[in-house]
Amino acid sequence: MGVVRLTIAYDGTPFAGWAAQPGRRTVQGEIDAALERILGEPVSLTVAGRTDAGVHAWGQVASFELEGTPPDELAHRLNAVLPSAISVIEAAAAPEGFDARRDARSRTYCYRVLASPVRHPLEIGRALWWRHAVERTALDRRAAALVGRHDFTAFTPTQTAHAHFEREVIHAEWRTHRLAEPFPGELLEFWIEADAFMRHMVRVLVGTMLGLGGNRPSAEDFEELLRGAPRERAGETAPPHGLYLASVRY
Repeated sequence: MGVVRLTIAYDGTPFAGWAAQPGRRTVQGEIDAALERILGEPVSLTVAGRTDAGVHAWGQVASFELEGTPPDELAHRLNAVLPSAISVIEAAAAPEGFDARRDARSRTYCYRVLASPVRHPLEIGRALWWRHAVERTALDRRAAALVGRHDFTAFTPTQTAHAHFEREVIHAEWRTHRLAEPFPGELLEFWIEADAFMRHMVRVLVGTMLGLGGNRPSAEDFEELLRGAPRERAGETAPPHGLYLASVRY
């Protein structure tokens, strides 16, 4: 039994998330159908990180078992039948026993924020439009505070299936890019790598750091949130369309 590893990019806008759901259009559902069409039989996909409705990816990884070796040009053949919102960047044989989820050592997400007084038509559905002042020093301090092992209870929904709330953040930073003329403002990117993530974790972190809903904690209060504070003490959840699964490390 061989294993095939897929590296996948997708625009999450038209999908109800990654995971297959009866009666709903999902990324997994489209890839499952394409694989069955090409291989002649259904396969069971394992994914590195399930993304919610509206969340994008350019470095998602999935794997499945297959009798024998994968067909030649499998990525090309998949892209020929997949919708334009999904691209398989690579389809390659993986070591025996490889599991896209279980073998992942860390995942990296990027959240994009359009900090500009003017709406950018080409960023609709791609970045959170933020018309308010941005305190870069404060954002940088909060990102730096994330590195290390913390209790992220405040940054996931109260009603949750999670049993453990500690996660190890390996790297976190805000990056800035000037917008091309004639648009004023900047494109901010929040990058975070961790051993694992909880549901909505990155989006609540962004919403809290920006002060969505008017709740902008001080640097000291933000650090207190990382010690297992209840969800209601953190900020609002940033919308999904600014979030991207950027890469998975094995």
